[in-house]
Amino acid sequence: MNNTLERTIKQVGIVAIVLFAIFIANRYLPAQHNPLRPISLNDPIGVATYFKLQRIKADTDLCYDVLQKAGVEYTPLTDEDASTDRCPLSRTAVLNNSTIPYSVAPLKMTCHQMASLYIWEREIVAPAARDILGSPVEEVLTYGSFSCRNIAGSKRLSEHGRANAIDIRGFKLADGRTVDVRQHWREDSELGEFLTATHDGACRLFSVVLGPDYNAAHADHFHFDMGSSSICR
Repeated sequence: MNNTLERTIKQVGIVAIVLFAIFIANRYLPAQHNPLRPISLNDPIGVATYFKLQRIKADTDLCYDVLQKAGVEYTPLTDEDASTDRCPLSRTAVLNNSTIPYSVAPLKMTCHQMASLYIWEREIVAPAARDILGSPVEEVLTYGSFSCRNIAGSKRLSEHGRANAIDIRGFKLADGRTVDVRQHWREDSELGEFLTATHDGACRLFSVVLGPDYNAAHADHFHFDMGSSSICR
Protein backbone atom coordinates (compact mmCIF):
# COMPACT_ATOMS: atom_id res chain seq x y z
CA MET A 1 0.00 0.00 0.00
CA ASN A 2 1.52 3.31 -1.03
CA ASN A 3 1.70 6.29 1.31
CA THR A 4 -0.95 8.33 -0.55
CA LEU A 5 -3.53 5.54 -0.33
CA GLU A 6 -2.72 4.97 3.33
CA ARG A 7 -3.19 8.66 4.14
CA THR A 8 -6.49 8.70 2.24
CA ILE A 9 -7.80 5.72 4.19
CA LYS A 10 -6.82 7.35 7.49
CA GLN A 11 -8.52 10.61 6.51
CA VAL A 12 -11.72 8.81 5.52
CA GLY A 13 -11.62 6.94 8.82
CA ILE A 14 -11.24 10.17 10.80
CA VAL A 15 -14.12 11.80 8.93
CA ALA A 16 -16.31 8.75 9.57
CA ILE A 17 -15.52 8.84 13.30
CA VAL A 18 -16.28 12.58 13.49
CA LEU A 19 -19.57 12.16 11.63
CA PHE A 20 -20.55 9.24 13.88
CA ALA A 21 -19.72 11.29 16.99
CA ILE A 22 -21.87 14.18 15.68
CA PHE A 23 -24.74 11.77 14.99
CA ILE A 24 -24.56 10.28 18.49
CA ALA A 25 -24.31 13.70 20.13
CA ASN A 26 -27.23 15.09 18.15
CA ARG A 27 -29.37 12.07 18.93
CA TYR A 28 -28.69 11.65 22.62
CA LEU A 29 -27.47 14.96 24.09
CA PRO A 30 -30.22 16.94 25.86
CA ALA A 31 -31.29 19.98 23.83
CA GLN A 32 -29.81 22.49 26.28
CA HIS A 33 -26.37 20.93 25.84
CA ASN A 34 -26.60 20.31 22.10
CA PRO A 35 -25.59 23.26 19.87
CA LEU A 36 -27.10 21.49 16.85
CA ARG A 37 -30.63 21.46 18.28
CA PRO A 38 -32.90 24.48 17.74
CA ILE A 39 -33.15 26.88 20.65
CA SER A 40 -36.21 26.80 22.90
CA LEU A 41 -36.54 29.46 25.59
CA ASN A 42 -38.29 26.91 27.81
CA ASP A 43 -35.34 24.50 27.87
CA PRO A 44 -33.21 24.44 31.03
CA ILE A 45 -29.95 26.37 30.79
CA GLY A 46 -27.14 24.18 29.47
CA VAL A 47 -23.68 24.42 27.97
CA ALA A 48 -25.14 25.35 24.56
CA THR A 49 -27.63 27.99 25.72
CA TYR A 50 -25.28 30.98 25.52
CA PHE A 51 -24.16 30.06 22.00
CA LYS A 52 -27.74 29.57 20.83
CA LEU A 53 -28.68 33.01 22.15
CA GLN A 54 -25.70 34.49 20.31
CA ARG A 55 -26.86 32.74 17.14
CA ILE A 56 -30.33 34.34 17.15
CA LYS A 57 -28.75 37.79 17.40
CA ALA A 58 -28.00 37.40 13.69
CA ASP A 59 -31.42 36.02 12.74
CA THR A 60 -34.21 38.32 13.93
CA ASP A 61 -36.95 36.35 12.17
CA LEU A 62 -35.90 33.20 13.99
CA CYS A 63 -35.65 35.13 17.26
CA TYR A 64 -39.22 36.42 17.11
CA ASP A 65 -40.44 32.95 16.15
CA VAL A 66 -38.68 31.58 19.26
CA LEU A 67 -40.32 34.24 21.44
CA GLN A 68 -43.77 33.37 20.09
CA LYS A 69 -43.25 29.66 20.72
CA ALA A 70 -42.26 30.44 24.32
CA GLY A 71 -45.47 32.44 24.82
CA VAL A 72 -43.75 35.82 25.22
CA GLU A 73 -46.14 38.60 24.21
CA TYR A 74 -44.73 41.69 22.55
CA THR A 75 -45.75 44.54 20.27
CA PRO A 76 -43.47 45.05 17.26
CA LEU A 77 -42.42 48.64 16.65
CA THR A 78 -41.79 50.20 13.27
CA ASP A 79 -38.28 51.51 12.90
CA GLU A 80 -39.69 54.99 12.37
CA ASP A 81 -41.72 54.94 15.60
CA ALA A 82 -38.96 53.33 17.67
CA SER A 83 -36.01 55.42 16.57
CA THR A 84 -34.70 58.86 17.36
CA ASP A 85 -32.35 60.85 15.14
CA ARG A 86 -29.38 59.98 17.33
CA CYS A 87 -30.45 56.42 18.14
CA PRO A 88 -31.81 54.64 15.06
CA LEU A 89 -33.34 51.27 15.94
CA SER A 90 -34.16 48.26 13.83
CA ARG A 91 -36.91 45.69 14.50
CA THR A 92 -37.38 46.37 18.19
CA ALA A 93 -40.50 45.61 20.22
CA VAL A 94 -42.25 46.45 23.48
CA LEU A 95 -42.46 43.63 26.02
CA ASN A 96 -46.12 43.10 26.93
CA ASN A 97 -45.78 40.29 29.43
CA SER A 98 -43.04 38.60 31.40
CA THR A 99 -42.81 35.80 33.91
CA ILE A 100 -42.12 38.49 36.58
CA PRO A 101 -43.46 42.08 36.32
CA TYR A 102 -41.04 45.01 35.99
CA SER A 103 -41.29 48.27 37.91
CA VAL A 104 -40.72 50.36 34.77
CA ALA A 105 -42.84 49.85 31.68
CA PRO A 106 -43.00 49.72 28.76
CA LEU A 107 -39.69 48.01 28.13
CA LYS A 108 -38.48 48.63 24.57
CA MET A 109 -35.88 46.05 23.55
CA THR A 110 -34.33 44.04 20.78
CA CYS A 111 -35.66 40.52 20.31
CA HIS A 112 -32.50 38.78 21.53
CA GLN A 113 -32.45 40.94 24.66
CA MET A 114 -36.04 39.87 25.40
CA ALA A 115 -35.12 36.23 24.82
CA SER A 116 -32.21 36.33 27.27
CA LEU A 117 -34.29 38.22 29.83
CA TYR A 118 -37.08 35.64 29.64
CA ILE A 119 -34.67 32.78 30.38
CA TRP A 120 -33.05 34.78 33.19
CA GLU A 121 -36.43 35.37 34.88
CA ARG A 122 -37.52 31.76 34.49
CA GLU A 123 -34.32 29.78 35.04
CA ILE A 124 -32.25 32.05 37.32
CA VAL A 125 -34.37 34.50 39.31
CA ALA A 126 -37.38 32.32 40.13
CA PRO A 127 -35.41 29.25 41.34
CA ALA A 128 -32.94 31.39 43.31
CA ALA A 129 -35.78 33.23 45.05
CA ARG A 130 -37.43 29.94 45.94
CA ASP A 131 -34.29 28.12 47.10
CA ILE A 132 -32.42 30.97 48.82
CA LEU A 133 -35.11 33.38 50.00
CA GLY A 134 -38.13 31.10 50.36
CA SER A 135 -40.33 33.71 48.70
CA PRO A 136 -41.10 34.40 45.03
CA VAL A 137 -40.12 37.67 43.38
CA GLU A 138 -43.19 39.87 42.98
CA GLU A 139 -41.49 42.58 40.92
CA VAL A 140 -38.11 43.24 39.32
CA LEU A 141 -37.01 46.78 40.15
CA THR A 142 -35.39 48.36 37.10
CA TYR A 143 -34.14 51.68 35.79
CA GLY A 144 -35.47 50.69 32.36
CA SER A 145 -34.15 49.51 29.02
CA PHE A 146 -34.03 51.96 26.09
CA SER A 147 -32.31 55.29 26.74
CA CYS A 148 -30.67 57.26 23.95
CA ARG A 149 -27.40 58.09 25.74
CA ASN A 150 -23.69 57.42 25.83
CA ILE A 151 -21.86 55.12 28.21
CA ALA A 152 -21.23 57.11 31.39
CA GLY A 153 -18.03 59.10 31.05
CA SER A 154 -17.64 58.13 27.40
CA LYS A 155 -18.47 59.43 23.94
CA ARG A 156 -19.53 55.95 22.84
CA LEU A 157 -23.23 55.11 22.49
CA SER A 158 -24.52 52.84 25.23
CA GLU A 159 -26.27 49.57 24.41
CA HIS A 160 -29.25 51.25 26.06
CA GLY A 161 -29.25 53.55 23.03
CA ARG A 162 -29.68 50.45 20.87
CA ALA A 163 -32.55 49.09 23.02
CA ASN A 164 -30.21 46.22 23.77
CA ALA A 165 -29.74 46.53 27.55
CA ILE A 166 -31.55 46.69 30.87
CA ASP A 167 -30.53 47.92 34.34
CA ILE A 168 -31.72 45.98 37.40
CA ARG A 169 -31.62 47.81 40.75
CA GLY A 170 -33.32 45.21 42.94
CA PHE A 171 -36.23 42.90 43.59
CA LYS A 172 -39.47 43.14 45.52
CA LEU A 173 -40.44 39.86 47.19
CA ALA A 174 -43.92 38.52 47.79
CA ASP A 175 -43.24 38.43 51.55
CA GLY A 176 -42.71 42.21 51.59
CA ARG A 177 -38.90 42.31 51.62
CA THR A 178 -36.91 44.31 49.10
CA VAL A 179 -33.53 43.18 47.78
CA ASP A 180 -31.46 46.24 46.89
CA VAL A 181 -28.28 46.00 44.81
CA ARG A 182 -26.58 48.97 46.47
CA GLN A 183 -27.48 47.88 49.98
CA HIS A 184 -27.18 44.11 49.83
CA TRP A 185 -24.46 43.36 47.24
CA ARG A 186 -21.73 41.19 48.80
CA GLU A 187 -23.61 41.25 52.11
CA ASP A 188 -23.15 38.09 54.18
CA SER A 189 -26.85 37.25 54.14
CA GLU A 190 -29.38 35.38 52.08
CA LEU A 191 -30.20 38.64 50.30
CA GLY A 192 -26.54 39.00 49.31
CA GLU A 193 -26.44 35.36 48.25
CA PHE A 194 -29.52 35.87 46.08
CA LEU A 195 -27.97 38.88 44.34
CA THR A 196 -24.80 36.90 43.61
CA ALA A 197 -26.89 34.07 42.13
CA THR A 198 -28.90 36.38 39.88
CA HIS A 199 -25.77 38.24 38.74
CA ASP A 200 -23.65 35.16 38.10
CA GLY A 201 -26.54 33.35 36.42
CA ALA A 202 -26.97 36.25 34.02
CA CYS A 203 -23.39 35.69 32.83
CA ARG A 204 -24.55 32.38 31.34
CA LEU A 205 -26.99 34.24 29.08
CA PHE A 206 -26.09 37.85 28.34
CA SER A 207 -23.04 39.09 26.44
CA VAL A 208 -22.27 41.74 29.07
CA VAL A 209 -23.09 41.61 32.78
CA LEU A 210 -21.85 44.48 34.96
CA GLY A 211 -22.43 45.06 38.66
CA PRO A 212 -21.01 46.98 41.62
CA ASP A 213 -17.65 45.20 41.31
CA TYR A 214 -17.17 46.71 37.84
CA ASN A 215 -17.08 50.42 38.66
CA ALA A 216 -18.74 53.16 40.70
CA ALA A 217 -21.26 53.88 37.93
CA HIS A 218 -22.78 50.43 38.58
CA ALA A 219 -22.76 50.61 42.37
CA ASP A 220 -26.55 50.47 42.58
CA HIS A 221 -27.55 48.17 39.72
CA PHE A 222 -26.79 45.28 37.41
CA HIS A 223 -26.41 46.06 33.70
CA PHE A 224 -27.28 43.26 31.25
CA ASP A 225 -26.86 43.63 27.50
CA MET A 226 -26.59 41.58 24.32
CA GLY A 227 -23.98 43.72 22.60
CA SER A 228 -20.80 42.68 20.82
CA SER A 229 -18.53 42.60 23.89
CA SER A 230 -18.17 39.74 26.34
CA ILE A 231 -17.79 40.76 30.00
CA CYS A 232 -18.92 39.33 33.34
CA ARG A 233 -17.96 41.57 36.26
